[in-house]
Amino acid sequence: MDSHDDDLGLFGPDSVTWKVHEEPILIVAGLRSLYLQALHPRAMAGVAQNSSYQADPWGRLVRTAKYVGTTIYGTTRQAEAAGRRLTALHARLRATDPVTGEQFRIDHPDLLRWVHVTEVESFVSTAQRAGLALTGEEIDGYYTEQRRAAALVGLDPTTVPGTADEVDSYYRTIRSELRMTRDAAETALFLTAPPVPWKLSLPLRLSLDFGPARLAYLGVAGTAFGLLPAWARRMYGTLGLPTTALSAELSVRTLRLALGAVPRRYLEGPLYRAAKARAARLTLAA
Repeated sequence: MDSHDDDLGLFGPDSVTWKVHEEPILIVAGLRSLYLQALHPRAMAGVAQNSSYQADPWGRLVRTAKYVGTTIYGTTRQAEAAGRRLTALHARLRATDPVTGEQFRIDHPDLLRWVHVTEVESFVSTAQRAGLALTGEEIDGYYTEQRRAAALVGLDPTTVPGTADEVDSYYRTIRSELRMTRDAAETALFLTAPPVPWKLSLPLRLSLDFGPARLAYLGVAGTAFGLLPAWARRMYGTLGLPTTALSAELSVRTLRLALGAVPRRYLEGPLYRAAKARAARLTLAA
């Protein structure tokens, strides 16, 4: 077997990254990051003008989850190949600033940095608030490790926040650029009540639209929104879900406990299982 196909990837089982991303609760973190990202006018314009997220939200979600999973659990070669595909796609895309009318590249470092920081901060803060025990050193270690993922999309790792203090400083600096735009409002409403896939049978679509599954999703959306920084919730104002930070934290802890009762085999994807198998083989070979 080619050694490049049997390595531990960018992180490995001893990393803080694997510790954080083994948490199924990160599905809430992904939704939280999207609410947060929508507040950047150019980042949101780039998505709205180049993405099929409203026509195919579930497909886009699956593709995004696969990319993140590949960077976390794939081999180094798989992660680097995924990064090259994504950067090649981004390099072709342009968008128009909703305020100035100026055209811009969506792979501008400032926009890539915003997406990266909101994602990784959402992942680690959600895991911690859900009850995952992380020391301050581990949280800083997670941000430092994630600079490797930032490099995959073309960012200079030295320009990416690598500690919790640096992330807080980054947010304080960028808040003056954030706005509650029409695109942000539409995206927030869409995230809160996404459409049910039309490929499903009519009875199943109706049950998902009006049944317990819809109520469960609204609960997850409310939790994700409530976990946003206070300044982000204030920006959404009356468009925000009526969820307090305290109730969101209680909800996310309860949800983590519920997911903990589900057999792990139902929560582990193929990328994770393959990574664990590689790690076991390499441990035996050592």
